[in-house]
Amino acid sequence: MSRPAPRTLQVIASRYITPNMLRLTLGGAEIATFPADQESAYIKLIFPGEDGGKDLMRTYTVRYQRAGEFDVDFVIHGDGGPASNWAKSARPGDDIRVGGPGPKKLVDNSADWFLLAGDMTALPAMSVSIEQLPADARGYAVIEVAEEGDIQTLEHPPSFALHWVINAHPGKDSRVLVNRVRQLEWLSGRPSVWAACEFSEMRELRRYFKEERQVARQDLYISSYWKCGSSEDQHKVVKREDGEAFGE
Repeated sequence: MSRPAPRTLQVIASRYITPNMLRLTLGGAEIATFPADQESAYIKLIFPGEDGGKDLMRTYTVRYQRAGEFDVDFVIHGDGGPASNWAKSARPGDDIRVGGPGPKKLVDNSADWFLLAGDMTALPAMSVSIEQLPADARGYAVIEVAEEGDIQTLEHPPSFALHWVINAHPGKDSRVLVNRVRQLEWLSGRPSVWAACEFSEMRELRRYFKEERQVARQDLYISSYWKCGSSEDQHKVVKREDGEAFGE
């Protein structure tokens, strides 16, 4: 099946939900071509290339979806790339081309317990998984944010614990998330493990889950969403080479 052509959507609203995370609401006439029930699915934001060059595509997540609109959360930092810089300056009525949606990556709700780990780039997708867990779900989420003000209120089952860790220098200090995950008690039964973060942290977590904890392939989703010091296009190359070397 061929992918649908990108649609041009408009910014409806813009607001900071924490000091380092900006939420844009997208809608407009062409939202009618965007399917329902796509929270946690990825989309591609498409920006014109400089001087008529190749378009730039950046990957983001549908955080919330309502009739006629959906929300996209952007991590905002000082040396942001084209997507976060566009998001900071975006105003209601501005256009953006949007490709997708791609597949949703959710935890397996049939598992005995759950472990999610990620940084702020993964927080929108993690949040959807956490909020749709069964009411009796057991487990943990370890969520790395830049400062205390970035901690969000997430609905979660009473036996599922949220562990927020602060890392003011994400990517440069790559042990914060990994160390906290290692401190967790490993529960009995079959887990569903979901992790997404910076490339170096991903490799550490992958080694821990696969080699030390022997998590089965079908029970593990792990991905790097970015690489410190690399553009998204550069990261894609490194990520593909790493996956091939690791047999993925």
